[in-house]
Amino acid sequence: MSKIATEKVREFRAEARFQRSSPQKAKLVLDTIKGMRVERALNTVHFSTKKMAPVIEKVLRSAIQNATYASQEQGLDIDVDNLYVRTAVANDGPRLKRIRPAPMGRAFRYQRRLTHIVVAVAEKKPATEVTVVAPEPEEMKKTPAGPSAKKTAAQKTPVKKAAAKKTDAKKTATKKTATKKAAK
Repeated sequence: MSKIATEKVREFRAEARFQRSSPQKAKLVLDTIKGMRVERALNTVHFSTKKMAPVIEKVLRSAIQNATYASQEQGLDIDVDNLYVRTAVANDGPRLKRIRPAPMGRAFRYQRRLTHIVVAVAEKKPATEVTVVAPEPEEMKKTPAGPSAKKTAAQKTPVKKAAAKKTDAKKTATKKTATKKAAK
């Protein structure tokens, strides 16, 4: 039996709030960089043709700078080369209600969507494996054999019933009605 010892992972995040684009458009770019190493994510966002890519690149660079600042100020041992994008989320911001002129003096309402972008980076550390040997209980060592090892009702596989066959009386009755209908 082995267990993996986990220690708390430091996460460094940056936000860009009230961005003038819909969350759906931002999620298209953010989904491409989730889980990537930071260097590769920066290259991906930098060469993306989406409108939100420069904003997301700026937020990602800010998160990396937050990590380096924390490592210098708080004395943490953080390797910037081992950082990866842990979470990248585009949340819905408030909506701006606007009116567009319509024919015959009417007005159509529409909404301008805003986005809150949150990017968090963390350091990828190899998991240390710790082996723990637990004593086995006496009940586990014994294996049942013979007639006491029968399966319970829940463990038995269900048996399908065969479809009921038509009786001869029913067959003859249906033949008689079919001949009467044909005669008419």
